[in-house]
Amino acid sequence: MQAASMDEKLTIGRKDQADFPSLGLENIDIKMDTGAYTSSIHCHHIEKRELDGKQVVAFQLLDPTHENFQEQEFVTDKFRQKTVKNSFGVSERRFVIFTDIKLFGKTFPIQLSLCRRGEMRFPVLLGRRFLMGKFIVDTALYNLSKKKKKVSDTQHYACQ
Repeated sequence: MQAASMDEKLTIGRKDQADFPSLGLENIDIKMDTGAYTSSIHCHHIEKRELDGKQVVAFQLLDPTHENFQEQEFVTDKFRQKTVKNSFGVSERRFVIFTDIKLFGKTFPIQLSLCRRGEMRFPVLLGRRFLMGKFIVDTALYNLSKKKKKVSDTQHYACQ
């Protein structure tokens, strides 16, 4: 697979907001983390269990202190386990789920490691694995996808 040319890549700022359609989340704060390989999302009550003879991972997204928290438990068999280094440089075993993310009006597949990020300002970090080949990160900018979404929503309503 060949990487996209510079003309085909979208410019994204250091922080933004994204939707996660399969998870029922909209306007979630995200931060680009080019120092991290894997993307991650804040969740809690993470556990592996057996359901109908299949191994699944169950979790709750975000936490009760987050404005977008829903008490819904998510269960998926589309996961793997991976050893990652946390922000303190300590290796830990995490579940990684396969889902999708919507930025700039486009939906992309993404792998998210499940971790407790409650004390962090951004519930989602986007790492190099996701950003590579799709985006150029300009650290002087922010909310480019969010601004495009607002313009698109305004144009949509104006046309009705």
